[in-house]
Amino acid sequence: MRASYATDPAHSRGRAHAEPPSATRDAFARDRDRIVHATAFRRLRDKTQVFVRPDGDHFRVRLTHSLEVAQIARTVARALGLNEDLTEACALAHDLGHPPFGHSGEDALADALAPYGGFDHNAQALRIVSRLEVRYPTFDGLNLSWETLEGLAKHNGPVAGPLPWALAEVDAAFPLDLATWPGLEAQVAACADDIAYDNHDLDDGLRAGLFALDDVTAAVPFVAETRAAVAARWPAVTERRRLLPELIRDQIGRMVTDLLAETRARVAAAAVITAADVRAAGRPLAGLSPAMSDAAATLKAFLRSRMYRHPDVARLRDPAQTVVTGLFAALARDPAALPDRWRATLPTTEPGRARHIGDFIAGMTDRYALRTFERLVGPSPLPGDGLP
Repeated sequence: MRASYATDPAHSRGRAHAEPPSATRDAFARDRDRIVHATAFRRLRDKTQVFVRPDGDHFRVRLTHSLEVAQIARTVARALGLNEDLTEACALAHDLGHPPFGHSGEDALADALAPYGGFDHNAQALRIVSRLEVRYPTFDGLNLSWETLEGLAKHNGPVAGPLPWALAEVDAAFPLDLATWPGLEAQVAACADDIAYDNHDLDDGLRAGLFALDDVTAAVPFVAETRAAVAARWPAVTERRRLLPELIRDQIGRMVTDLLAETRARVAAAAVITAADVRAAGRPLAGLSPAMSDAAATLKAFLRSRMYRHPDVARLRDPAQTVVTGLFAALARDPAALPDRWRATLPTTEPGRARHIGDFIAGMTDRYALRTFERLVGPSPLPGDGLP
């Protein structure tokens, strides 16, 4: 049974372009399926999560991270009686706007586009699903429901102040009420994103040998508590490859349990009855308790210090940025190097021209960016990179 404050597809605010309903799926299930079938979603399989061009086959990339977020988000939505399809759609699409090479690539692209309005991966996700995907005969984009677009635009909360240009364009064409909180489905998807990357980055960092489990437990009491509970439950098991997945699983379970309890308490305190009440509450209703938020913040601080800034990770930051910066400069200097479709639609004036080149680069996978760099600029600056 769905809760009264769940978002009801029968009362959706609709799509920017009117379409006949599906005979087999409601509006939000249709949105989820469109995202999964999108070209931009497939490209996530070769986009950096933390490790640039990872040597190991088991490290996360943007695609696997998005799938893991969707799994956690759907589980939470089901327990809370929310709309699972809408929650999953928001989760699956939340990273579509990331350029190649993760945050290093985003920083380089933002710098290159600074004179033309900058770059923001959240806004770029909206631009992809609203304009850049070309999959239908009579309109651009995926023509997603208003509620799914709202969830992508506001998954971190209301958007105030000067809007990123890409978001401003989408909002002008199909207003998304950016000053309010989104529905609970989008809020849950955002919480699931935090839970997933905290724990799965920890897993990847340990697998990569960037730090030892003893290092984590000494610095993060939450991890130490979970490790002790796992050891007490399985005293005869000593194999790390069996105990580490149990540790990560337990931590996700503890966070999810906390998220459910805290969200239920906030919903009850706010006395919300409908999805409109959720948007009018003026504060987030999905979230971790203060104690668990502190634990998550301590884990994030450890990962920031010992993983994201680790020399083996950081040493690839400058070369990755060199690739993105070099690509933008080369294509801005010689737009004839763009593929035919992109060259045919290149605006003749700024800022549209630079933004068009930015769209092309943002859509690249790590692998395609490196190949294009080698074709247009020169040898890859990434150490040890031998493209097949």
